[in-house]
Amino acid sequence: MKRNIWNKIGFVCLLLIAASCSTKKLVVVKRPVADSASVVKTDDKAVKIAAIRSKQVTFNTFSGKAKAKLVVNGDDNDVTLNIRIARDQKIWISITAIAGIEVARAQITPDSLLVVNRLQSVYLKKPFSYVYGYASKQVNFKTIQSLLVGNAIGELLNEGAAFNPEGNNTAVSGQLQGLMYKLLLGADLKVTQTNLSNTAARQSLQVANSVFIQATNRVIPSQVDILSTAGSNKIQANLRYTRADFDLPLEYPFSIPKSYEPAN
Repeated sequence: MKRNIWNKIGFVCLLLIAASCSTKKLVVVKRPVADSASVVKTDDKAVKIAAIRSKQVTFNTFSGKAKAKLVVNGDDNDVTLNIRIARDQKIWISITAIAGIEVARAQITPDSLLVVNRLQSVYLKKPFSYVYGYASKQVNFKTIQSLLVGNAIGELLNEGAAFNPEGNNTAVSGQLQGLMYKLLLGADLKVTQTNLSNTAARQSLQVANSVFIQATNRVIPSQVDILSTAGSNKIQANLRYTRADFDLPLEYPFSIPKSYEPAN
């Protein structure tokens, strides 16, 4: 792996999320193709928003494992991600490469980002705002958390949004603090596409969810494809989840060895 990727891996970790440590086989869910959510045809936006929110995944903890292809400004790497999430509190990620050797570990909270690079014995310690070099300033911890489990970004479901049918799908679009957005929801009101863009700032985020699976009585996407750009920085992440589970008791071990130095 090229050295400079580890100075950027922190935000990659924010965008990546996967499934879990369960030994259960993941079952692909056959989603409805006909519109089974007629409630979104109502003129009452509050009813539409409530219907969509009721279909989003709720949880206390999430754990997962995913094969991932990461491309950061042209640096291409195949890795395995082990992810643990404590809802609204922290996201913990262990990144392994060949032979299951851990090469990095990350911890993301609503106000901070920590990454330990075990290959070069360095660490990155930054405020959450560090991610704004790779994504829009409207992105926050809960935004990332929503994307990781295939949920709709909460702030985008508001009274100012437009709700329009697109075949058997529902499009939710609008503008939020200079950010143009569009969500595409399937007939089951699960998010299949998320598009955010700020042309003036040259920032965009595109997320495609596909091949939905059953995991601990929840339905989540098993394939997540992400493309994020911010100026000249570009991150692409293709995730293929292999295990997933919810609400297991989890630990989030993280420490920075005294011999490690700050990354450049």
